[in-house]
Amino acid sequence: MTNDTAVTPLPLAPGQWALDPFHSSVNFTVRHLGIAKVRGRFERLEAGLYIGERVEDVRISATVDLASINTGNADRDAHVRASDLLDVEKRPTMTYRSTRVSGEGEDWTMEGELTIGEVTRPVTLAVEFGGLVDVPMDGSRHAGFEATGEIRRGDFGLDFAPGLLGDVVKIQLDMQFVEPRQNV
Repeated sequence: MTNDTAVTPLPLAPGQWALDPFHSSVNFTVRHLGIAKVRGRFERLEAGLYIGERVEDVRISATVDLASINTGNADRDAHVRASDLLDVEKRPTMTYRSTRVSGEGEDWTMEGELTIGEVTRPVTLAVEFGGLVDVPMDGSRHAGFEATGEIRRGDFGLDFAPGLLGDVVKIQLDMQFVEPRQNV
């Protein structure tokens, strides 16, 4: 007989987990001319993961430097940063703050708020927990996650180039976090 009111323990140690920036990335895909996809990534990212005693206490926050866009074409990247498109002078960062995490096992959902410039909208991401591993070189413990979802450019006032670029932007985050060291 099971107790439905029992709290399922989290597989991660409580505390503030640090981002491993060398093994994390923010990637995106957007349609070009409606017929092909342009893929890119943002090279600079800061994020933190707070693990509490319960799932309800889990929080993540992330800040992406929009000027760090890399689509594999320097001229295109410079144009996207310009004032007539993304306008990184006016919108230097994109931030995400979780408001609710739910799920179990490998499959989770993260609800949160995405802010680009002065516009904030709710965004839900599907999260896959990749697992935990002890790193032999330094004894640290890493947790891996993949989060996927999509946003609409128009929802954030980024409705430039209609017909040239699709409105839907698919996002994929591959993130590794390092467990906090316990004081011994």
